[in-house]
Amino acid sequence: MKKVLDFLRTGRQRADAEPDEPPESQFFATGFHEMGSSATPALPWADRARALGARRLAHEAGARRLKELWTQDRFMAGLSTQDLEKCARHFEFWAVDADRDIIEQNEPGSFMLVVLHGIIAVDRQQPWGERVRLTESRAGGVLGEMSLLDAGPRASYCTTLRPSEIAVLEARMLDALIERDPASAVRIVGSLARRLSLRLRKLGAPSSGASA
Repeated sequence: MKKVLDFLRTGRQRADAEPDEPPESQFFATGFHEMGSSATPALPWADRARALGARRLAHEAGARRLKELWTQDRFMAGLSTQDLEKCARHFEFWAVDADRDIIEQNEPGSFMLVVLHGIIAVDRQQPWGERVRLTESRAGGVLGEMSLLDAGPRASYCTTLRPSEIAVLEARMLDALIERDPASAVRIVGSLARRLSLRLRKLGAPSSGASA
């Protein structure tokens, strides 16, 4: 995570970067994922959406709902109206039917999502095959941000319990935001990092959830 934030603060490649390192606009989509331990390529959201039968929503309405939710989110409290507007431009908005695995455990991540409407279960599959319910995410919930940022495998399944609407941010679009507006990008990634920090601290509590 420190490497991510350092990269965003500089807004440019380090002076000692190797010539074959990827350009900064590909940091999350390719460069950072090459550091991951998984040999399996991340499934693009377009392929997952096709498999789910997801339906694209109007961008204007979806962006309005995302900004409404994040305005009320304490982790996003440091974002200005302009930050929210710039961030929302890089999301896509989708409707997904009930009983669909939007995120699958152990797959490498290339996107995160925000619940706009509906309920999404977060389940951990045990070695013997049983799925254990960790939590249920409702409007405003963020899922998959850890794997988006560090290219690690997903920790859980995320399954729609009812017809749901989601906002999806792909690694390539996060790259685009970094390239176009690094100042807004660092504030947004910092807000996601604060959310992750709290979630990780709760892992040691007697009852805790887990990130996807």
